[in-house]
Formats: sequence, structure tokens, C-alpha cells
Amino acid sequence: KTDAGLYTCDIGTDVAKSKVSVQEKPTEVTKQLEDKTSAAGQDISLSCELSKPDVSIRWYKDGKAIRKSQKYDLHQEGTRAVLIIHDSTVKDS
Repeated sequence: KTDAGLYTCDIGTDVAKSKVSVQEKPTEVTKQLEDKTSAAGQDISLSCELSKPDVSIRWYKDGKAIRKSQKYDLHQEGTRAVLIIHDSTVKDS
């Protein structure tokens, strides 16, 4: 059910009208990513929290899009977005 619509106040001899539109709040990051240090060969997990679940997100490294692969696992759990870097190397810094 939506609250948007045309509202009226009718007193019989006169009517007042109001058009109401409700805009959805933009999604925000509610918990930032944390810096990580790891030994080479370890898996590294990065996560951030969002204000809404199931939001379409993209991960980037140095401005280049990261895609799901053997190297990277990307998933979302409700409002939590997770990136796992498998078998980290110095090049992943």
C-alpha cells in the first residue's frame, strides 16, 4: 500500500485538495569497509553494511570492476555485502 495519491478535505460546500508523492530514501552505506592486512596465501574477507537489503552493488579494485571468479567471491546477505579474495598475493594490495 502506498501513501501517495490525491487527498481531499470535503466540507460539502467546498473541497481542498492535496497531491502527495512519497520518494524512497536513497540507499546508504551504514558500515564502511575496514582496512585489512593479511599474509600471502590467506583468504581476505571485506564487508560493508547497507541501509536496505538486496541492493544492486558493484565491487571495484583501483577503479576496475571485480567480477565473480575463482579469485573473487561476491555475495550479499540481507543488508551485508561481502567480497572474499581467495589465495591473496602481494598483487591484491
